[in-house]
Amino acid sequence: MGWLWAIIVGFVLGLIAKAIIPGKQHSPLWLTTIFGMLGAIVGNSIARAVGVEETSGIDWSRHLFQLIAAIIIVALGDMLYMATLGKRKQHRA
Repeated sequence: MGWLWAIIVGFVLGLIAKAIIPGKQHSPLWLTTIFGMLGAIVGNSIARAVGVEETSGIDWSRHLFQLIAAIIIVALGDMLYMATLGKRKQHRA
């Protein structure tokens, strides 16, 4: 069940990050989900390093770290995607 939640959280974080980043992102949905999952992992690590372990109720600060990390990873990942695979797809069309 842990993997299912990781995929769901990654999907949601990736979509929110794509909505926040200005302009059009070209990475496919499956890659955005992976970027969102990486953002959740990195955000949790940063939150722990800052001292946010567990709180009662909704842990807004940890979610904020996750979202910021997801935004950065989605933006960088999309640039890398366009620099490698995206240009090959544009030349074929």
